Amino acid sequence: MTETPDVAALRGKVSRLMGQAKKDLAELVSFKSVADPRQFPPEGCEQTAQWVADAFAAAGLTEVGLHETPDGSKAVIGHKPGPPGTPTVLLYCHYDVQPPLDDAAWKTPVWTLTDKDGRWYGRGAADCKGNIVTHLTALRAIGPDFPIGIKVVSEGSEEQGTGGLEKFVVANPDLLAADAILVSDCGNFAVGVPTFTQTLRGMVNVVLTVHTLAGPMHSGMFGGPAPDALAAMIRLLASLRDEHGNTTIDGLTNDQKWSGAQYPVPDFRSDAGVLDGVDLVGSGTVSDMLWSRPALTVLGMDVPAVVGSSAAIQPSTRARLNLRIPPGTEPKQAYDLLEKHLRAHLPWNAHLDIELESLGEPFAAAEHGPARAAMGKAMETAYGRPVTTEGQGGSIPLCNVFADTYPNAEIMLTGVEEPKCLIHAPNESVDPSEIEHMALAEALFLSSYR
Repeated sequence: MTETPDVAALRGKVSRLMGQAKKDLAELVSFKSVADPRQFPPEGCEQTAQWVADAFAAAGLTEVGLHETPDGSKAVIGHKPGPPGTPTVLLYCHYDVQPPLDDAAWKTPVWTLTDKDGRWYGRGAADCKGNIVTHLTALRAIGPDFPIGIKVVSEGSEEQGTGGLEKFVVANPDLLAADAILVSDCGNFAVGVPTFTQTLRGMVNVVLTVHTLAGPMHSGMFGGPAPDALAAMIRLLASLRDEHGNTTIDGLTNDQKWSGAQYPVPDFRSDAGVLDGVDLVGSGTVSDMLWSRPALTVLGMDVPAVVGSSAAIQPSTRARLNLRIPPGTEPKQAYDLLEKHLRAHLPWNAHLDIELESLGEPFAAAEHGPARAAMGKAMETAYGRPVTTEGQGGSIPLCNVFADTYPNAEIMLTGVEEPKCLIHAPNESVDPSEIEHMALAEALFLSSYR
């Protein structure tokens, strides 16, 4: 495929900027920007926020500052107005990262960007500091005089889910108003496959407590007729899936179909680490089960450990449940159906307490519009192949806040994250070709969108 001189020139410029991109990412990864003072000093986030602000100012934004959000974190916000009559695009990213989790499980230093087997390793290399570098590379490639208005926001507590930026947006709607919003905290279906994340699942989190006895009783003297709370909980939880593994909550639709990219079974088994010989669950395709249907997960249970357990019938037990719901399902409706199901399927007239922890709205991005068309064409040009769509099992509450606050803005979810990145896990990494391709796509989009 022959490229126009303008595209070829921009591709070459982005390629030459990749050395700076690697240097930037190395500096960013070195900052221990975990937004949890119980684990890491706040200086790590403060230093990162200042670095991000300075970098975007150097890339051409003229109004850059640090803004305190209601949860105490700092959001980096920058702006450079475009020529009269041109649209404004808001570029989103976050600079905080997940904690390392198990330091011993890392094969490279956690806070040092390490080039290994063609990938760059380090905490935050993909999620989301790789996306920060992508924005910077795109802006450097077309700036400092941008053809349209550019705004940037980089938040500092996304991984903690404390809602700081969500509340800030509602309180300061004019500051981030834009015609199109590029949420760069997602990624491609696979390396080299340009992908829009089309949907995000919402969630319902509850904690159940089952009570059956006044206290623990000896299993030899009372076992048999005495109702075992742990057995009651097991029967209750088993009612939430059928024999095929489908989530089965009375009244909740569970047969939706996914119309975008199909996740090949071998790829999913490898990406998810499914053991040899163990079946996948559910009667739909992987994409159906992952992005279009509800999914119930038992996150934790309070039970006696095997070591130290005694011959006793348990009088009570707790379980924490996470129900992921697709677009089209209201969280409150899903909670009501879940509560009704649990009470209907509780065995032996046991006592049940249900504590609602949290609700999260699902999200579906618009599939049409001038910004979506321009970004789709830019991604196809950058990657040299058609764009596809996928869903994401997780949720980004900020997307719903953006949609409610800026109802006329086109919201698009992209980024450098793909399954091999292992975001949130030890040995997180990014493929540098994803940074290069997405930076080129973003540069092309910002140059062509009108």
